[in-house]
Amino acid sequence: MSRVKRRIGGGLLATVLLSAALYGQAQPESATAKVDLIGINMSAAGFAGQVLPGVEGTNYFYPTEDYFRRYATKGIRFIRFPFLWERVQPQLGGELDQAQVALLQRTLDFADKYGIRVILDMHNYARYRGQLIGSSQVPYASYADAWKRLALTFQKHPALYGYDVMNEPHDTQGLWPRAAQTAVDSIRSVDMKTPIFIAGDSWSSAQRWPQVNGDLLIKDPADNLIYEAHIYFDDDSSGNYASGMKGVHPMIGVERTRPFIEWLKQHNLRGFVGEYGIPAHPQWLEAMDNLLSYLGEQCVPSAYWAAGPGWGDYPLAIEPKNGTEKPQTALLQKHLNKHDCQVIGPR
Repeated sequence: MSRVKRRIGGGLLATVLLSAALYGQAQPESATAKVDLIGINMSAAGFAGQVLPGVEGTNYFYPTEDYFRRYATKGIRFIRFPFLWERVQPQLGGELDQAQVALLQRTLDFADKYGIRVILDMHNYARYRGQLIGSSQVPYASYADAWKRLALTFQKHPALYGYDVMNEPHDTQGLWPRAAQTAVDSIRSVDMKTPIFIAGDSWSSAQRWPQVNGDLLIKDPADNLIYEAHIYFDDDSSGNYASGMKGVHPMIGVERTRPFIEWLKQHNLRGFVGEYGIPAHPQWLEAMDNLLSYLGEQCVPSAYWAAGPGWGDYPLAIEPKNGTEKPQTALLQKHLNKHDCQVIGPR
């Protein structure tokens, strides 16, 4: 879904591994840990893809320690963290940029200090410098190389929750399923432990998932995949909310998410809603409340879009303004401990 931002069916082993990822320590096989269902996107490192490499602090932003302290105080225990492939690996097949690696490392270190786990999200829409993965310009092998290097670099960090191998693939001409499998195979050649998040084509739309991604059934020797869909409530599902309140009703989020949940149930797979967000209007808040109740009942985690530095007056952002908290934040907190889930669903 083009928008202004541009910017878990496994077995016992998967449950144990996810518990370790969420809580930063090994769990005995007889133990089950409560799954955190409410997270946030702490975005800004993925800004300004049209300005490469750009200047950190001007074109794009990595969060300071204070962001992690503040959200940990609110009870947030996991974040999805977007970054750009081109900044982390300036040349296909080349070495990772050590300045970017250091910034990602710092982010994970801050998170670990405050008991937060991090999903590393390659926020590239199935493209590198505008060219599709699987094209002659960006071969599958180059994509595999990037994820192998990233996994080798970060796999042992205690704050690492998972690898989100691509944000919102779209218009991929049928190339995405093989690309996703390539990423999984590459990561598993060096890391058999960490969960891998697989987004769908068509901007990862939860509503369109069965039609567009019905055959996105990726094989994982570690049996530790989590499929990821996104959902916005506005008239065209873009997340721009340019049509105001057109089409809003209390169950719109639930209705748009249900096709994804039912697909997961059909295939005995696990799911995650990696993005959703609303302006602070009572009707949108009601719809978000209903969505989070539905996802909680299904034991499907979600991450709100968005928090972090650099958002200014962006209406979906939940950063406090003039010391005043946004109502979306209170709603997230309402759902933090509302459901008791020991494995990622859907149920």
